[in-house]
Amino acid sequence: MAASEPVAGPSVLVVVATKYGSTREIAAAIVRHLADGGDGRALRLTALLQEAEHAPAPTGFDAVLVGSAVYAGRWRETARDWVSEHAAALRERPVWLFSSGPIGPPPFPPDEPYDVHALTQLSGARGHRVFAGRLDKDLLSVGERAMVTAMRAPLGDFRDWDAVRAWAAEVAAELRDLRR
Repeated sequence: MAASEPVAGPSVLVVVATKYGSTREIAAAIVRHLADGGDGRALRLTALLQEAEHAPAPTGFDAVLVGSAVYAGRWRETARDWVSEHAAALRERPVWLFSSGPIGPPPFPPDEPYDVHALTQLSGARGHRVFAGRLDKDLLSVGERAMVTAMRAPLGDFRDWDAVRAWAAEVAAELRDLRR
């Protein structure tokens, strides 16, 4: 390699499972902030976003983030299956998990998804972050709309983009520290 060629930085795979697109939008923001934030830019970090159904194996990536929308307190099946299928490879690299789903001010439900503890153990994840989600009644099925109405769930976009950006910066900083 010539002295003028840039040294490749860490590559990060971001895997997401979404139902109506809100969690994918969070994942896309994470990808952007990982690569464009101070530490990510300094590291020459690259990030690839893939839907869980089509995500490649984590081999060949230096780190992995896996995120899922949460419904009825659980991650989407495609995300759970992807983590289970690639658990051995995930344990060989830094992994972080994130969830999207709580709605309202303050976000409800405040609890972590039921399956996150098991997924953290399985993947060896360094941490898990819950982000508030979006509830758009127009995107819901008739049954889902009836349930939302019966529960008097708040409608709207409750995502906190500053929190997403801050978490991406935290992950990039950890990756920087791991490379030292």
